Amino acid sequence: MSHANDTMLPLSRRRFLKVLAGTAGALIVGIPLAEAADLPVPPAMLGDTLFGLGAYVRIDADGNVVIGIRDPDTGTGTSTSLARIIADELDADWTRVSVVPLGLGVEDDNGKPRWIYGHQTSGLGNSIPAAWADLRGAGALARWLLLQAAARRLGVPADRLRCDEGNVVAPDGRRFGYGSLAEAAAKIAPPDAPVQLKTPDRYTLIGQPAGDIDARAIVTGQTAHALDTYMADALVAVLSHCPWPDGSVESLDTTEALAVKGVVKVVQVKPEAGVPLGQTVRSPAVAVLAENTWAALQGRAKLKLQWKAGAQSESSAWFEQQAADLVNAKDAQPTTRARNDGDVDAASKKAARRVEATYVQPWLAHATAEPMNCLVRIDKDQAVVVAPTQAPQQAWKVVQRLTGLSPAQIEIRVPRVGGGYGRRLDHDYVAEAVMLAKAVEKPVKLMWTRDEDLTQDYYRSATVHKLSATLDAKRQVVTWNQRLASASSLAQRGQPDNQLWTSEVDARQLPAGLVPNLRSDWYSLPSAMLRGPARGMPHVNNAFAVESFIDEIAYSLKEDPLVTRLRLIGEPRMIDLGEGHALDTGRLLNVLKLVADRIEWKNWLRTVNGLGIACWHINGAYVAHAVEASLQGDKLNIERVVCAVDVGRVINPAGLEGQVAGATLDALSSALNLSVTYKDSQVQQRNWKDYPLASMALLPDTTEVIIVPGDREPTGASFLGMPSAAPALANAVFRVSAVRVRRLPLLKEMLRML
Repeated sequence: MSHANDTMLPLSRRRFLKVLAGTAGALIVGIPLAEAADLPVPPAMLGDTLFGLGAYVRIDADGNVVIGIRDPDTGTGTSTSLARIIADELDADWTRVSVVPLGLGVEDDNGKPRWIYGHQTSGLGNSIPAAWADLRGAGALARWLLLQAAARRLGVPADRLRCDEGNVVAPDGRRFGYGSLAEAAAKIAPPDAPVQLKTPDRYTLIGQPAGDIDARAIVTGQTAHALDTYMADALVAVLSHCPWPDGSVESLDTTEALAVKGVVKVVQVKPEAGVPLGQTVRSPAVAVLAENTWAALQGRAKLKLQWKAGAQSESSAWFEQQAADLVNAKDAQPTTRARNDGDVDAASKKAARRVEATYVQPWLAHATAEPMNCLVRIDKDQAVVVAPTQAPQQAWKVVQRLTGLSPAQIEIRVPRVGGGYGRRLDHDYVAEAVMLAKAVEKPVKLMWTRDEDLTQDYYRSATVHKLSATLDAKRQVVTWNQRLASASSLAQRGQPDNQLWTSEVDARQLPAGLVPNLRSDWYSLPSAMLRGPARGMPHVNNAFAVESFIDEIAYSLKEDPLVTRLRLIGEPRMIDLGEGHALDTGRLLNVLKLVADRIEWKNWLRTVNGLGIACWHINGAYVAHAVEASLQGDKLNIERVVCAVDVGRVINPAGLEGQVAGATLDALSSALNLSVTYKDSQVQQRNWKDYPLASMALLPDTTEVIIVPGDREPTGASFLGMPSAAPALANAVFRVSAVRVRRLPLLKEMLRML
């Protein structure tokens, strides 16, 4: 198995140009197959060229298989998992498979776009569920065509043949390589009915561990990101953005900047009126375009630029106070009542015990490893865009609006993405690049610097949660009331007002279905800070409050917090949560007990270290964390983390393990140190020293992932390892220090309280 970037890819440019001419006999399978002959070839199939689109599967006359991957890979391993879904149904020899990223699949449908590949989005946790049916169908159809070709050659019924690791095997044992059948198979009409899929007992790749197909290229520095892509005559553009989204240029002198050798032009760009956030320029900006990066940066430094503040001004401290006032005001009416089970007010009056707590979480940036960038070439009848996007269809819409080109005239190429976390679901940087390319009538390579990346983000809103619960004499939680105040990340994005709450709270989140009287209220706060989708929203911030609060309930009862959770969850059963969603308490109990056993929770009271535990569920997937922490003076050590996940059928256990471990570390890093603060609506963090991701010394010595085997349809897991990690850590800190951390970042708050 190899990746397109691997020099061992055994497919020459000459060979594929022959294929394009129809002389080499190649089999292309995509969705829909009926139009596969008209589909262009995936870029990497042409060797050193990067144009055109391909189908999911290509088999050459030598038996080499190339599988195209439709969803951008941001480090979540989708390239490997999606390829193995196809390869398994195809019965391909994985050692002879090359995997290439597909650009955007779009065709012209009477002036409107028709998406060839359907789903092409990463970051929503649904790449695998969305692929499970149709990508298996693509692989099965390719296998069917090969079987038909072999049956015609041998004069035997196809149902007497079988496929095995890149070969069709005859009843007498003769083996015919896929390469020898590809030309004939390509000429066979597909069946009218869907092809029968494999039964699970015949899977050979699905469920078996495989390393990331990009691993070697990554560790050897060969992976080509969008930032590494060039066009010979492209100008490099760096920008200076206005600190205020609604600000403007007060004065600008470009004389010294234009005098820098290599600087070609200085151009202003600004947001388009009436266009939703994320689809146009984020803030007014001045771009310096030059022949190389150094000249562009030097030119930016020479700009004499003064910005004029906008009408809106606030601070992060002010925002937090407004949120706290809202959740504490008894007469404040919520913007949305997300859930209302039973009668909280009536049941509260009969309570034997009441527990209350408030949790505060800061603003957060995405801080992707690869800053925003985009390479654009716009000609009279074509636009070519190379962008690290999580949603190429949305990027296409931005380019189409700004250029007016037809669907087929816009090509979006998506190399491996250097981190997304939701930031690249927005395309302000694409809009900037297109505007600049039009202004200078030359290709443009837009490059943000780290300070621009941190100060010009679409942030995750700070939140304040006030939780209260009442218990009866039998220690059962009878009421649960959550009041959450935040600024919706969906604001100014064309969403209806009655849906703005959905980015902030999930009506089905724990403990929904477990408490007879439960109320979940959201209070909307306006903010001048621009917000956007972030990894794990809305689960991460809510899980920290909910799972920390359950620990506090256990403390008020003077009992083991695991016992409190087990009683709250109850016996294994299915609970209807509404709108087609259900909570399987048996699966939730299982992951909780798995981490408890592995962390040796029986020593909860006897160990000198602190043990913490938490659990969560997201769209049919279940997760739990257990953390062991120690304290040496004021130095916190995370000794060990155990995470158990149940995602149904697992495509690639090694990939899932890496993804869950990575998400766990991401959540811990955010919880330990990270916070965005601002004054006069200006972000104060400008580089890694101001926004310090956790070092290895701060992170766990051991992170163990337990994968629960299952035969249900697979669920997403890109951020499943995040929600319960931080509360499990905070609960462990309480055990070892007696400090209850209700405010993040954790280290700063813990040191303040010690």
